[in-house]
Amino acid sequence: MIQSIFKRLIQLILIVSLLGLGTIDSGAQTLEEYFETAAENNPGLKAKYMEYEIAMEKIPQVSSLPDPSFSFGHFISPVETRVGPQRAKFSLSQMFPWFGTLKAKGDAAALMAEAKFQSFINERNRLYYRVAEAYYPIWELEKIIGIEKENLEILDSYQTIARSKYRNGESPMVDVLRVDILQEDARTNIEILERKRKPLLTTFNKILNRDPGEPVTVSDSTDLVSLPENYRRDSLLNDHPALNALDLKVRSSQAAEEAATRQGLPKIGAGIDYVIVEEGPLAAADNGKDVLMPMVSVSIPIFREKYRASVREAKLNQDRYTLQKEEVSNMLETGYEMTMFELEQQQELLALYRKQVQTSEQSLNLLFSAYGNSGKEFEEVLRMQQQLLKYEKLVAGAEAKYLVALARINYITAKNSKNEK
Repeated sequence: MIQSIFKRLIQLILIVSLLGLGTIDSGAQTLEEYFETAAENNPGLKAKYMEYEIAMEKIPQVSSLPDPSFSFGHFISPVETRVGPQRAKFSLSQMFPWFGTLKAKGDAAALMAEAKFQSFINERNRLYYRVAEAYYPIWELEKIIGIEKENLEILDSYQTIARSKYRNGESPMVDVLRVDILQEDARTNIEILERKRKPLLTTFNKILNRDPGEPVTVSDSTDLVSLPENYRRDSLLNDHPALNALDLKVRSSQAAEEAATRQGLPKIGAGIDYVIVEEGPLAAADNGKDVLMPMVSVSIPIFREKYRASVREAKLNQDRYTLQKEEVSNMLETGYEMTMFELEQQQELLALYRKQVQTSEQSLNLLFSAYGNSGKEFEEVLRMQQQLLKYEKLVAGAEAKYLVALARINYITAKNSKNEK
């Protein structure tokens, strides 16, 4: 009878291991689909894109000519001239900044808009990392819950065997009580883990700007790719949107410096006056003929301090953005080295934990066979079962940490960057 129960238990363990975790939805959404949802819904990312759109609207504002001036005057007391009294006067004039000023202003605004777009790309990549950072703890939780439930099923089988052996006088009652203690621990752990779902789901759904109670399904498949040495390091400082944005801001400030310099040069105005003249009492030539007078004007920028201040401001902005780029470069390099170390560490731990799982399973099978034959060493069977449970959970935790670190290295190296607007 005991041998029959032992065989059924081994069959149950094999079936559970083949079926995998029952808590994972087979129709789960992929992480890439959650990326798309976050990109469409996240308010912070939408606001970042609006910054780019606002910057685009500044281009026509700064690169257009100032509005022309039109004036009208009526002579209350007509001005008497040889050809007749002047009754009214119309004036139309247009000021033109120095050559190249509008182009420099437009270039500065366009480069700043492109910098805003690169900042948006960087924010989108960071959002993808935040989604992954919130997703994999849920994935880990579901996997650990499945492991705990599998452990509880095995303990239920152990209890059946222990009770049977106790009734047959082959083992003491203490074996049954030991299993009871472990079963109660497992049930409590499962309850605590299931309560942990709510804060994790709330965090994840809020990043996606969804209702906190929105269901989240996770995939049971993991892509634990082994990264080559110096993975994407060449793109770290060459094609990162955060650095691209600062480069564009430096160029925008250089264009602003040129615009400020040209702004301090004279402005040229062109216009025309039209004077309405009535016929006079004298029979003079051109009697009553209206007057048309072209005009040219030049501004005299004698108050130079404001122009010098604009130039200094543009130069200081160039220095500021250059220093910011150096700081961001240092942070990216530091983050890259730390994250690559984290990936290597988790790979080594995974190899260790998986080996320990394999060894624990072999030891458990040997101990259980011995217990089935002699009815002794049941405490060692339970201890080995808990050791196996510990290493299975450590594997799940290390896998989750590896995947989060992989998402972080993708953000640091701007793997998801796209240049399309």
